[in-house]
Amino acid sequence: MAATVQHRKSRPGLAPGLSSRLLILTILFVMLGEFLIYAPSMANFWKTYLDEKLQTGHLAALALEATPDFMVSPDLSRELLGHAGAHLVVLIDLDGSKRILTLSTPPTADLTLDIETFSFVDYLLAAVDTLRQDGNRVLRVIGPSPKNTSILIEVLIDEAPMRAAMLHYSWNILQLSVMISVITAGLVFFALRWLMVRPIRRITDSMLNFQANPEDASREIRPSGRRDEIGLVEETLAGMQKDLRLALSQKTRLAALGAAMTRINHDLRNILSAASLVSDRLSASTDPDVRKVAPTLIRSIDRAVTLCVRTLEYARRDAPLVRPEPIFLRPLIEELATPLRAEAATDFTLENRVGEDFRLVADRDQIDRVLTNLIGNARQAGAHKVSVSACRRNASAEIDISDNGPGLPPNALKSLFEPFAGSEKAGGSGLGLAIAREIVAAHGGGIEMVRTGCEGTTFRLYLPLAD
Repeated sequence: MAATVQHRKSRPGLAPGLSSRLLILTILFVMLGEFLIYAPSMANFWKTYLDEKLQTGHLAALALEATPDFMVSPDLSRELLGHAGAHLVVLIDLDGSKRILTLSTPPTADLTLDIETFSFVDYLLAAVDTLRQDGNRVLRVIGPSPKNTSILIEVLIDEAPMRAAMLHYSWNILQLSVMISVITAGLVFFALRWLMVRPIRRITDSMLNFQANPEDASREIRPSGRRDEIGLVEETLAGMQKDLRLALSQKTRLAALGAAMTRINHDLRNILSAASLVSDRLSASTDPDVRKVAPTLIRSIDRAVTLCVRTLEYARRDAPLVRPEPIFLRPLIEELATPLRAEAATDFTLENRVGEDFRLVADRDQIDRVLTNLIGNARQAGAHKVSVSACRRNASAEIDISDNGPGLPPNALKSLFEPFAGSEKAGGSGLGLAIAREIVAAHGGGIEMVRTGCEGTTFRLYLPLAD
């Protein structure tokens, strides 16, 4: 019976898919990188602009040295200051003498900037402050001459032209950043699409196709042979799909077989019940030969009826219902030992090594069933003595059930906890350990075989401790 999926998710398209997200994120990250570059670039532009003003101011003021009285005509002053873009230029020598190039009445400075004392952070903050201005401010800039650092230059300039130059520079950077972002994002987009997105889409398509019909072998992914992580994912997925397909096929056959066994067991139990009634009458017969074979016949019929009943119970029941509560373990084991002591014909001994105050959190009836199964298995395997001990380890209880039997055969170890497969004794159903494992797992614990051999077998239970 092929497995089908009613609601199948469609493959993501380009718009909401991984490719478009990679493209958008690449553009955003490149723009972020450009912004981080833009801030120091703007600070450097602001510093360079003022250095150029100091340099041109120095060159304009050198015209004063060509005159005897260090003065030039108003028209030449206006032309020199126009080339320098300043209202006032002052040269200060080391001896303190000054040469001034100015018009009649220069404007009053709104802000004085001594750039010789500025740090990089100061340049950055000053650049941001200039960009924030709406109007024009008159700046008084003081700094050493780029041509001769022994000469101090003072210029009086308007801020508006500098701000306009900074905005133009910013616009150029923005255009360049967008172009670089788009080109970089496109290259990254196509590279990642080829190396990652296309293989991932291929894996996704294979998973969706396999989900629609897991039992169809043609829907399994075929690894591309890549030697990277994508290739490893393809190989792992191919192995998982193959294992799942085989498991589903086996489960389908087992389900059909289980349904048939349930019907057969039901009818067989009725037949064996009738045979059991007849065998009871045979046991009361006075014929010596009949009385001799009757017990063997009765035991065989009882084992067959028990096997049918256990099989039906295992097939019909759900996961064990657990009602955990704090219980003392020692009295529970004593209750199990009572019927054993009552059997005078047996030399079997159950040794209780659990402390009086040892408590755990469990369903009493369910744990009773687990211990009964394990002790019963030891008796049927030929053990004459079983000892039960318990200890605390971290936040759990460890319970050991040890016997002095001959040990388990190798064939039984291969499928120890599997139903209908773990029993090696005649008439055994192989359900005891499978049921014990389910009950312990429902408690949030575990069960394992610690050892087995000619000196005996030990099973260990892990269960929650009481506070």
